[in-house]
Amino acid sequence: MGFSQKYSKQEKAVLMQVKRLDSLMQNNDSNILNLFEKDVSFGHSNGWVQNLDDFKKDFNSKKVIYNNIHQIEISEVKKNRKIYSIRRKIKVSGVYKNQNFEMMLGLLEIWKKEKSIWKLWSRQSVEIKP
Repeated sequence: MGFSQKYSKQEKAVLMQVKRLDSLMQNNDSNILNLFEKDVSFGHSNGWVQNLDDFKKDFNSKKVIYNNIHQIEISEVKKNRKIYSIRRKIKVSGVYKNQNFEMMLGLLEIWKKEKSIWKLWSRQSVEIKP
């Protein structure tokens, strides 16, 4: 799971957290909660906006189950003090309320450093139509 030499050591650390996020979500692993700031905010492609409590409730109820998350590209990595902004595209498939789905998403994720650990603070997704 290496990254090219074009990323700094700190950028690689944040990008490893991004990969970990995708892996934990794909495996529906509750350890994903350790990657989030307490005041995390999720903006979903369908218009939902969730805070941490909303996410926990939906995650535990298996409202959405991800079968596969495949990163297509990272188009931007920007840093400002202890915050990173990552823009990327992913292809996801899974089940929502017993209905299969597959889509391409554009993501903007904001990661904050908390006690030497990068945590997700905000995430906005939009569906990319073919």
